[in-house]
Amino acid sequence: MPLTRRSLLKHLAWSGLGAAAASTPLSVFSATGAARPDVIRIGVAQPATGTPPSFGGSSLSIAHARGWLEEAFKPAGTRVEWYFFKGAGPAVNEALSTKQLDFALQGDLPAIVARAAGLKTRLVLATSVRTNIYIGVPPDSPLKTVADLRGKRVSLFKGTNMHLPALRLLEANGLAEKDLRLLNLDTASYLAALTTRDLDAAIGAMDILRLRDKGAVRILYSSKNQSPIYTRQSHVLVTDEFASKYPEATQQFVKTSVQAARWASDEKNRDDVLHTWARAGTPYEHWKEDYEGEPLRVRVNPNFDPFLVARYKDATEQAYRLRLSRARFDVDQWIDTRFLKAALDDLSLQSYWPVYQANGKILGA
Repeated sequence: MPLTRRSLLKHLAWSGLGAAAASTPLSVFSATGAARPDVIRIGVAQPATGTPPSFGGSSLSIAHARGWLEEAFKPAGTRVEWYFFKGAGPAVNEALSTKQLDFALQGDLPAIVARAAGLKTRLVLATSVRTNIYIGVPPDSPLKTVADLRGKRVSLFKGTNMHLPALRLLEANGLAEKDLRLLNLDTASYLAALTTRDLDAAIGAMDILRLRDKGAVRILYSSKNQSPIYTRQSHVLVTDEFASKYPEATQQFVKTSVQAARWASDEKNRDDVLHTWARAGTPYEHWKEDYEGEPLRVRVNPNFDPFLVARYKDATEQAYRLRLSRARFDVDQWIDTRFLKAALDDLSLQSYWPVYQANGKILGA
């Protein structure tokens, strides 16, 4: 049954307060007579919290918090609307399939599943790359290594960008999904189940650090300082229909997002960035811990470099092999870098961010 706008989406549009940064561009397409959309609808694969509503962990969340996209599209009379999804990537797919979104911030796996099923989208911008995963266990648990999870009750939020790196980590430790009693739980559910000891372990995100600080959880594993193939990757995508009908608006969106990434990856803004993300509920101290020792330019990087392209190709193959997606497809055709390259050229940022090889090592190192 088709989902209605009311039943699927909770409208949490938020307008920027005050003027955006001086570097934020004005709309270029309103003056040229090019077709312009009345509204741009952006889906975010995570819930928003706080007042005003906030989300964290990406350059797009910085653009949202500072109203830079709203400011960029204001001269053209185009509204920007934000929609947030507790159901993460799979819920975003439903909204995309019913044509209720134009852009989406989403993880790799749900977007791969949708593309393999025939949903026509283009990846135009990377965001939230190399995001760490954590495994939490009760503080007195006898489990010491990832291999010890065999036969245990372990939670994993399936269908999200947590799914594939978690399975990749298990596989590297001699485990397959069938070797665990794997339970599909969202963040709130697995945190509660860990607290009540209804789980032996949970594979999750930084949220687990909250329970660690309370003495309710011990960290069994963190991907921090480990191989980046066990980290999570996210992107911004646009529907084929929108990009084809409104190429200038798509270019404006990508350019403003790249400017947000440039600002958010500047070390002098580190505290501002982490405090902004903390508004969504994850404490500043945890963001600081997770990002400690790592340049912002590594994690807040809009580029599809060889490492990230390889991760998406590997994830596409892995999803098909594990029967999580219906078909293989050409990832190189899916990633559309034309808008990104134009923005980088226009802003003279071609060499600002580091480029990583497919093996995760920096190019030229």
